[in-house]
Amino acid sequence: MSNTIESNVILNRLPKHLKQFIKPQNYDDYSAIDQAVWRYVMRKNVDFLTKVAHKSYLDGLKQTGISIDSIPNMYGMNRILKDIGWAAVAVDGFIPPNAFMEFQAYNVLVIASDIRQLEHIEYTPAPDIIHEGAGHAPIIANPEYAEYLRRFGEIGCKAISSAKDYELYEAVRHLSIIKEAPNSKDIDIASAEKKVEDLQKNMGEPSEMALIRNLHWWTVEYGLIGTLENPKIYGAGLLSSIGESAWCMTDEVKKLPYTIEAAFKDFDITKPQPQLFVTPDFAHLSLILEEFANTMALRKGGLSGVNKLINSQALGTIELSTGLQISGVFSNVIELEGKPIYIQTTGETALSYREKELVGHGTETHPKGFGSPIGKLKGINIAIEDMSPRDLSAYNIYEEKVVTLEFEGGIKVSGEIITGKRNLQGKIILISFNKCRVTHNNTVLFKPEWGIYNMAVGKDIVSAFSGPADLNSFDLITHVPSTQTIHIKKSSETLKLETLYQQVRDYREGKNKTISRTKVLEALIKNHHNDWLLPLELYELAFTGNETKLCENIINHLENIKQNRPEVGHLINDGLAIIKKTQLSKY
Repeated sequence: MSNTIESNVILNRLPKHLKQFIKPQNYDDYSAIDQAVWRYVMRKNVDFLTKVAHKSYLDGLKQTGISIDSIPNMYGMNRILKDIGWAAVAVDGFIPPNAFMEFQAYNVLVIASDIRQLEHIEYTPAPDIIHEGAGHAPIIANPEYAEYLRRFGEIGCKAISSAKDYELYEAVRHLSIIKEAPNSKDIDIASAEKKVEDLQKNMGEPSEMALIRNLHWWTVEYGLIGTLENPKIYGAGLLSSIGESAWCMTDEVKKLPYTIEAAFKDFDITKPQPQLFVTPDFAHLSLILEEFANTMALRKGGLSGVNKLINSQALGTIELSTGLQISGVFSNVIELEGKPIYIQTTGETALSYREKELVGHGTETHPKGFGSPIGKLKGINIAIEDMSPRDLSAYNIYEEKVVTLEFEGGIKVSGEIITGKRNLQGKIILISFNKCRVTHNNTVLFKPEWGIYNMAVGKDIVSAFSGPADLNSFDLITHVPSTQTIHIKKSSETLKLETLYQQVRDYREGKNKTISRTKVLEALIKNHHNDWLLPLELYELAFTGNETKLCENIINHLENIKQNRPEVGHLINDGLAIIKKTQLSKY
């Protein structure tokens, strides 16, 4: 199979800054052991989830073309996903939350293409193709849930993070990688866990991103649907975890009604969840999402919105009542009686209207920042944006006029008006001055020698959100993860074991019927006596073929493994039960 990235109509719509996270799936890197892990988890999950998953899940498995026997080739999956208006891409583990959600806004599933180790078959702290492909993909075949997912991405990618959020993201990413990686030292894992724990204890007031990420976790990842007494599973984390999907149905896991309060319930990504939230239906998810969105700076704007952007220390945007959008890293705000009267950015800034950069007002024009008063002129009831041409003339707000504009709160703008820009409704949104001085009381905010002063026009800040208004205004292709997923060189013993797995897989698929399964068993017993999954695959073939003696030998070997490794005993028993159940259902 090709290791290149195949595009399609949906993926072609992705902006460049999201494409930087996409990587080839490298399907040929999956070993026969990986394929056996996928097959075991899927057979066990489908068997169990038939009883406890939302009905959309099993229907979605068929619709999205996810095979029980083989790890999906996601670029082959795309040919099927496009029928429901979605696509999938491969990424390397966790990507930044804003980017993850923005992919969703474009109807694209982000799939971590690695697969968990056999030792972590029941639960992995790292995102993997079982979690993403077998968990997320099938459920989006439900149209209402798919729209919730898209809408969540659309709102979530505008959520403002704090500076600490990104530090925590990197720490969690590192922890998930080393916990899943073979041969990680206990001391390194403990150190990484402590760093995450310390950061979580000192996050301060949760940011919008932290809160909406909680909502995502308790719905998309770990959501239950139905009644508190008899819920069904729809969250991908539960659908893909053969241990937790069963445990979550017990009384040991507390079931709570899903409300906006879930936004304030934190989670530990490395451990099973002690409580879960139950939504009555998918429509209720969208109601809570909109309720949360009403609390965001995206819809509230104002002083709190600017302060959230300042605290984020990251690229963000405010939108004024005229529709003018200012994008940059916000560094300061002057306030009066709870309202912003002057805003300031530092570094590259761009001005836009309706998500399109204003001609002549990109980062080249504003490379060192942008500052502007907000609000009304002092002693004048009508705001500049609401003035008619006659009003503007009366107050000398006219080309070639030298004017001093004094705003409420003491901001003064004095200079010669050069020109102005208007929006589609005819309202002035920007006024440019020559020989301009801007002051606040005794503080100078802009000097004439600095060049042309561009003053934004707007009586209020109506919105504040993460990221730029126009994606083309900034170079957003800058993400370099601090840690890469670890792939160690395989030992000769592992390579030999992979060969045995491949032989059994080839036999089952009819590619090579000359393989002696008795010899494979003998090699296992002699050289790989702790491996429990391949004996199960051998038993399935022997049981199906009514090979009594071989079945007996395999069972004896499995019993020895259970005695030596009691922690895998339930996995062996479950595998045997599924084999027998599957065979009986054929008759």
